[in-house]
Amino acid sequence: MKTTTIRIALVGFGLGGRVFHAPLISSVEGLELAAVLERNSSHAAQRYPGLRTCRTLDELLSDSTIDLVVVTTPSGTHFEIARQVLEAGKHAVVDKPTATSAAEVADLSRLASARDLHLIPFHNRRWDNDFRTVHKLIHEGSLGHLVHVHSCFDRWSPGASRKPWKDDPDQGGGTLLDLGTHLVDQALVLFGKPKSVSAEVRRERGGEGSNDSFTLRLFYETLLVTLEANALSSLARPRFHLRGTHGNFWKPGVDPQEAALAKITRITDPHWGEEPQSAWGTLSVDVDGGIVTRPVPSITGDYRFFYAGVRDTLLGKQPPPVKAIDAWRVAQLLEWATESSGLHCDIECDWSQESS
Repeated sequence: MKTTTIRIALVGFGLGGRVFHAPLISSVEGLELAAVLERNSSHAAQRYPGLRTCRTLDELLSDSTIDLVVVTTPSGTHFEIARQVLEAGKHAVVDKPTATSAAEVADLSRLASARDLHLIPFHNRRWDNDFRTVHKLIHEGSLGHLVHVHSCFDRWSPGASRKPWKDDPDQGGGTLLDLGTHLVDQALVLFGKPKSVSAEVRRERGGEGSNDSFTLRLFYETLLVTLEANALSSLARPRFHLRGTHGNFWKPGVDPQEAALAKITRITDPHWGEEPQSAWGTLSVDVDGGIVTRPVPSITGDYRFFYAGVRDTLLGKQPPPVKAIDAWRVAQLLEWATESSGLHCDIECDWSQESS
């Protein structure tokens, strides 16, 4: 690194760049949002005065002062853009999914390693309040031996997406790659690699287009993890439901950070990410033969931890907050899930091909 301030450029300023990356980068000490690639507009510069706007990727990559490039474009473009970023000698953060196949993730990982660069997947939902709370409960063993974990994103979106690429499988569209990447990554962090997977990946809204609903079942030695998402739930189920030999944990709602980030350009609220008591989860456990139920305060979520980790990684202080191999594992599991759905059978997970 040339200085202790890391200069960052964004490729793209749609939902991902505007709502997630730009505000988070601008809120972490030691990071500077320096440039953005917008081919036909200057929305980023209007929100962040002094920001340089580039019209082509070559123009952006030719800036020798840029240390890190964040790829936040439609999913089907991630591989090619990230490849060019790495070949230009820049570190890369890539929004999820890192690429649309495990083979492409592996290619990017090898390229980064060969050039002594970091390829860091943006798996930000490791810093959701609900996930952090569940992680703590599991670590504490409050529920005894877990037998089933249900994790889902229920949404109500019966109409077509305003972004046509999201409904085009050839451009990386579909709920499985979108929300499935988050849910699978969280499951892998909590429980490691499953022995097998079965899945139903469907389109429920009718017509041609990408999948908009999935159910994945990850099988472990003595644990079943069910991951689900769909666009036709006007009444949402809990975000997490854990069942164990000592009791259950039930967490409604979704982390509030995305909605809050959509309204700001920089985080200044000292209570960022905190949830009101009304949104806390409920723990119900067996104590001496009687059921005791109590609310569980949510651990505060904070996506800034991701970019603070990126900063410290580039400064040589710690490993990446999310590793490239993590993106490969997610992509591979999603491919097995797609295969399972097509064949209507369980698929054994052969992790022997994994390379770090």
